[in-house]
Amino acid sequence: MSSPQSHVHHYVSRWYQRRFLKTGQFKFHYLDLRPDTVVSNGKKYQRRALLHWSPDRCFYKDDLYTLKLGNWTTDDFEKHFFGVIDTNGRHAVELFGDFNGLSKCFSNNPEGKGVREAFMALPQYMDAQRFRTPRGLDFLKSVVSAKDPNETLLAMRHLYRFHTTMWTEGVWEIVRARNSPTKFIVTDEPVTFFNRRAYPSELTYPKDVGLERTGTRTLFPLGLDSCLIITHLQLVRNPWTNPTESRVNARAYQQTMFKMTDTQFGRELEEDEVLRINNILKRRATRYIAAAEEEWLYPERHVTTTSWAKLDDDWFLLPHLYKVPFHGEIMVGWKDGSVWAQDEYGRNPGNPKYKDPKLHEEEWIRHQMAEREWARKRAGKSVAHVDNFSREDEVGDAIMKEHLAEGIVVKQGSGQ
Repeated sequence: MSSPQSHVHHYVSRWYQRRFLKTGQFKFHYLDLRPDTVVSNGKKYQRRALLHWSPDRCFYKDDLYTLKLGNWTTDDFEKHFFGVIDTNGRHAVELFGDFNGLSKCFSNNPEGKGVREAFMALPQYMDAQRFRTPRGLDFLKSVVSAKDPNETLLAMRHLYRFHTTMWTEGVWEIVRARNSPTKFIVTDEPVTFFNRRAYPSELTYPKDVGLERTGTRTLFPLGLDSCLIITHLQLVRNPWTNPTESRVNARAYQQTMFKMTDTQFGRELEEDEVLRINNILKRRATRYIAAAEEEWLYPERHVTTTSWAKLDDDWFLLPHLYKVPFHGEIMVGWKDGSVWAQDEYGRNPGNPKYKDPKLHEEEWIRHQMAEREWARKRAGKSVAHVDNFSREDEVGDAIMKEHLAEGIVVKQGSGQ
């Protein structure tokens, strides 16, 4: 027998929501940022903004993914399209939420079952999450000029994985909030884009800043105390670059490579850093946010700055610059003797700018300057790690300490 048709469609999965509840907790503090004004008995009043609801009642909309043809309806899109994505995405989110390096993954799982699949599934799940929200669907509708919800859903199916190429080529870091009293919140836009030059007040609904912009960071909380941050390599190499410029070779739906051992982990955020991320998440939300504690819904009350342009002045959203490889080419050989190659921006040998020597040299100089400035800004704070298979982790920390020591000598010698 077929299961009954569902009509309550969660655009933020309930299993994902539960990752933001404390052990033994079953209800959120759920905040409506734009509560409706209703009329009753001739009087206007505003609905209550703060609610105490379980994940079953949060982040959903009736028949959001229902396909309709006349009087006939089906929830096959919800069950079969999102069903597979959620199943694979759940495992990936769980793995990354507790990520402590590949070596730790394999020590608990010698054969590495599901590890490679999780690295592939996470960006795919994130991309579906970007499009499946009411805002994402309205954005798709405006892009393809859809006339009805069916067209919008079909467009999502075709455009799905739009961001995965550039995410895969970015620098990944999983930061933690285990030492912070405040933990991460969940919003109706879980996969959030942040660009310090793209102010929320200037982004007319349903538009958003594009991932192709060099300065656009991706923030994706994985649970109460973990958050994935993806940064374009171009910004990592030159944090002073214009954040609104287009990333080198920005593109979608193309083959690329991802080195899992370069994923950074283990950095513990300070309280104010968690508050700043929550502030970004809240201001980029469309209407609803939720948290395990009521006070976490109001990061603006305690954060050191709410200035959008200054939220990352101390470069806390950047990964450990000394542990980002400065390679210029990736080559893969196949059993038949053929070779596939790309440079760090995904350009293949046929591209006239493949391994652009001028760009590489300019970035190398800027990157060395950025390393020293990053070390100065982050001195004394928790730092990220990478798998230490080739001693990159300890070497990166050692060079950073040397540069800090050199910087202290220079300051003292100059009388500053």
